[in-house]
Amino acid sequence: MGRLILEHTLQGHKGRIWGVAWHPKGNVFASCGEDKAIRIWSLSGNTWSTKTILSDGHKRTIREIRWSPCGQYLASASFDATTAIWSKSSGEFECNATLEGHENEVKSVSWSRSGGLLATCSRDKSVWIWEVAGDDEFECAAVLNPHTQDVKRVVWHPTKEVLASASYDNTIKMFAESSLDNDWDCTATLSSHTSTVWSIDFDADGERLVSCSDDTTIKIWRAYHPGNSAGVATPDKQTVWKCVCTLSGQHSRAVYDVSWCKLTGLIASACGDDGIRIFKETSDSKTDEPTFEQLTAEEGAHDQDVNSVQWNPVVAGQLISCSDDGTIKIWKVTE
Repeated sequence: MGRLILEHTLQGHKGRIWGVAWHPKGNVFASCGEDKAIRIWSLSGNTWSTKTILSDGHKRTIREIRWSPCGQYLASASFDATTAIWSKSSGEFECNATLEGHENEVKSVSWSRSGGLLATCSRDKSVWIWEVAGDDEFECAAVLNPHTQDVKRVVWHPTKEVLASASYDNTIKMFAESSLDNDWDCTATLSSHTSTVWSIDFDADGERLVSCSDDTTIKIWRAYHPGNSAGVATPDKQTVWKCVCTLSGQHSRAVYDVSWCKLTGLIASACGDDGIRIFKETSDSKTDEPTFEQLTAEEGAHDQDVNSVQWNPVVAGQLISCSDDGTIKIWKVTE
């Protein structure tokens, strides 16, 4: 059996902590929450401490933060209906652009692999795609409205300019730019969850997606491209995503976040029952019928809901979590 070992417990924010995000180099992370502030933490010796507090960018709760792939920019999504772009070009972090357009709370933000596109989503049911047009210049490239409810999460594919979104309407949708007219289209709808889909994450090569939901399950989806060897039909020559595995019975309440480690293949979940669980694909797992086992679980990882988990992109087995209890925890997973 694996173990989840607590390495650090960090405090600083007032109230709930909604999001944590590792810098691409894995030696710095950012956190955000109810106190309308972003904290940037770094490791000196064996101690994590806040190096910078960014508190002048938003008027309401900050729901999510994400570093650009180059590590130079930080985007923050807030309930004040804006997304702020921060950079350290002058030596100190400052807000260099504020993206406006959503009608109400922005729930999630994500950078494309190239760093040239940014996606945001909102309670207004829309997904926006922004093009990075130059230094601190962002232009809206698309406003997408196929969801019928609040959109909770947007995540870009790790290698392609394909975007996934998860919603209160129980579905996940995929978007890609049409080669014919350069318009962004919804290319797939993934339906299987019976309640809100809170979070999604791609595996390392983007051929699979993990999702988690208010229905207390985790699902694994697989991409079937035109001409696939499994013989799955692909109407209009569009990639089809099929649910190939459902993990149920492990979580007793809503699962709020999932993170698929690009280094180890492990999946971590953050749950409303205060627990963190780690799942591993079994050695006899099949391509079209994968099987996963629970490697380890920390039932009382936090004192309240766990809102976010994220694997360190550089340090294999290092996991960060944050909670309504106002703490951030750094864990080490051993197999």
